Amino acid sequence: MRAYFTENYTEVGVDEVGRGCLAGSVVAAAVILPKNFYHPTLTDSKQMSEKVRLEVETYIKENALAWAIAEASVEEIDMYNIASASVLAMHRALDNIFTQTTPELILVDGKYFKPYGFVPYECIVKGDAKFFSIAAASVLAKNYRDKQMRELAQKFPYYAWEKNVGYPTAEHKKGIEKHGISPFHRKTFGICKQWANAKNLLI
Repeated sequence: MRAYFTENYTEVGVDEVGRGCLAGSVVAAAVILPKNFYHPTLTDSKQMSEKVRLEVETYIKENALAWAIAEASVEEIDMYNIASASVLAMHRALDNIFTQTTPELILVDGKYFKPYGFVPYECIVKGDAKFFSIAAASVLAKNYRDKQMRELAQKFPYYAWEKNVGYPTAEHKKGIEKHGISPFHRKTFGICKQWANAKNLLI
């Protein structure tokens, strides 16, 4: 893991969580870390246990120069598509960062991003396993979204969101087949789209 892409610029790492889910918002985070930042277990959030992620989140928030979390709603995902909604969430996180400080370079996990004003950016495939700032963003976004979905699971107990946090597991799909979709399902996604079409919920 590297602490920075370039030594001379203030960098902000950005990542999103929840692109492949059937339900819930897509959540993004943005994090600026000191150039000398190091943590022995911080990496791609998908490779970390929940216990470790929560411990690392505390460390990130205590040591980051700035951090922010934002989201795009289920309605926005269905309206714009998931790729555009993911960028919207990332831009919203950056909006928050820019109220705190002014980064000079954006490091984005993955291949897809849209320019944020005139700020230079680098898209980095598997960036959350290469740069601490992107990994930190992935941890904050995942912890936030997982907590959100587990809270929603208490109101909508049919889909096992407390375990799958909205991803298309067999148990989640069985819940949709038996109970239909909730207001937090993405009506343009897979089995949700099939159900919504059958009920004439899509134009």
